[in-house]
Order: sequence, then C-alpha cells, then structure tokens
Amino acid sequence: MANTPKYYIVEASALPEIFLKVAEAKHLLTTGQAGTVNDAAKMTGISRSAFYKYRDALLPFQNMTSGRIITFQLLLHDRPGMLQSILGIFSEHNANIITINSIVPTDGCAVVTISAETIHIDIDLEDLLLTLRDTSGVVKAEILAG
Repeated sequence: MANTPKYYIVEASALPEIFLKVAEAKHLLTTGQAGTVNDAAKMTGISRSAFYKYRDALLPFQNMTSGRIITFQLLLHDRPGMLQSILGIFSEHNANIITINSIVPTDGCAVVTISAETIHIDIDLEDLLLTLRDTSGVVKAEILAG
C-alpha cells in the first residue's frame, strides 16, 4: 500500500499560488468560460504544463464530500456467484453501484469494472479495497479513478 495516495484538507490561503491558479483554470474549463486548456492557462497566467502537472491532484472540497464516485477494476475467477459476492460487499458497506462493466471471461478470469458512489460508505476506501482483495476468487482489485 506504499503507493496509496494520501489526501489533506488545506485552507486555500496556505497553498502555493500555482495550485490556486490551476484550480481556477479547472473552474474556467468546467463552467465553459474557457474552451481549451490553452485558453484557461492564458487566462490564469500559468503554463499548460503546470496545469497538466497539478490538475488531477486538486479537487475542490465540496466535490470530495458530495457524491464521490470511485471506479474499481477487479480481476475475478469465472465461477457462479462471484459477481454476487463482490456486489454484496459493496452493498454491505452502503456503496451505491452506478455502473458495472464486464468483459467476456478468458482463461478462467473476467475483468469487471464497478463505479460506485461512496458518500455513504461506512468503511475507509483502503479497507474496502483490502476486503475486496481478500475475497475468495478475486485475483486483483484496484481503484482506477475517483
């Protein structure tokens, strides 16, 4: 778990100016005030490379706390009831399943991608991931996005 990202809540005035400008550029893009990353970078006085370097590391607090959707990718043994077991874990911890995608199993395993709203979960995401990994029939479990 050494590569698991850690998150902090920091008051905006304590952040370096580049982070604030990247957040502003993201807002301009989201609201349509800027049509391209190049436009947003020019409007905020930053380089495109600075935008791309920090864009995924910055998330407004209100976005983190409401309706957070996490996408999990699992490699599962192809056996009856396997997906039901996985969905039971999500249900048990109050995760709201948004989408489920699966490819046709090959070599006895299937890749399943599950997107879930995690605002009401009663377990830490790391612990949920460990629970999924420890489930019999799960070959691999990881968080893809969120």
